[in-house]
Amino acid sequence: MRNNGPKVAVGLSGGVDSSVAAALLQSQGYDVVGLTMEIFDGSDAPEEGERHACYGAGEKEDVEAASSICEQLRIPFHTIDLRKEYREYVINYFREEYLAGKTPNPCIVCNRELKFGFLLRKAEKSGVDFEFFATGHYARLVGKDGRFLLKKSVDPLKDQTYFLYTLNNEQLSRTLFPIGEYTKQQVREMAGSLKFDSAHRPESQDFIAGGGYSSLFTQREVKSGDIVDEKGRILGRHRGIIYYTVGQRRGLGIPFHQPLYVIRIDAERNRIVVGVKEDLSAEGLIAKDIRLFLVEELDRPFKVKAKIRLNHKETAATIAPYEPGKALIRFDEPQTSVTPGQSVVLYSDDLVFGGGIIERAF
Repeated sequence: MRNNGPKVAVGLSGGVDSSVAAALLQSQGYDVVGLTMEIFDGSDAPEEGERHACYGAGEKEDVEAASSICEQLRIPFHTIDLRKEYREYVINYFREEYLAGKTPNPCIVCNRELKFGFLLRKAEKSGVDFEFFATGHYARLVGKDGRFLLKKSVDPLKDQTYFLYTLNNEQLSRTLFPIGEYTKQQVREMAGSLKFDSAHRPESQDFIAGGGYSSLFTQREVKSGDIVDEKGRILGRHRGIIYYTVGQRRGLGIPFHQPLYVIRIDAERNRIVVGVKEDLSAEGLIAKDIRLFLVEELDRPFKVKAKIRLNHKETAATIAPYEPGKALIRFDEPQTSVTPGQSVVLYSDDLVFGGGIIERAF
């Protein structure tokens, strides 16, 4: 159904959130068109689990679901081939980070490079006409002094601003987050009232189909090695550094009088360094690739709330200048499992202050 309002392309995954986002915009008078990324090239062939994933053979079903929503809403639907770009910018990044002993966050890179980048440029190049781009993210936007600020969603349990902090002002200036003002329960109820099949569809939880990612690596890349303590004493063997992350306890297979945790990954020596829980405690961290929203320059210390991973409870902290492009973030109280490669996202009340990639803990 065509409207005469502003033209908006909605990134559709086939799930409930993006489906309701499209319906809401249509009801508000926008002229809506659906866009879906094709990213699975089949080269790794991960096995599908019970839940759908971003990358896997289940993509065909997702595309069909997105197409069905567009038919129901009577809006145009386009698929955009981003298999090459996904391989180059997301899969390769993911592989390189794990092989370097870090724990990557592919969703953040995918949002920045694919969803809000290549998807829109390729869609426009193929002739899709739109002024705005909308997604089913739980987030809100606030305009201030010619800039666009990210604000947490109404539903604190579903807020996804953590995944969006790398977007720049130009990207946000043409972005809409229609469901940011609603709770997940309200979104599901709206989908039910619209008789969308996605109303009861399980959420996509995993990056790779089946939850594992070993299919992305060759046997030659995944080498066993020593598990050592802080003094370098060998305590056991690991099956490849890609299977471990800082804070991990399970799967070490080392008898010890106290529970042992991964406290560091030494990729250069192909070692996993373990210690007791107290060894995971950090007073702060150094972050690189800093992105700022609330201030133009990090010219002095600022009080913030820091989230060091998606499901981490925010903690009071201070961000201060460090080296060019980097910042020092010191927690008011020590935090555990600060993981290199993950993002630290900073907040001031409900607004995103900024964020960066964790380089190291201290």
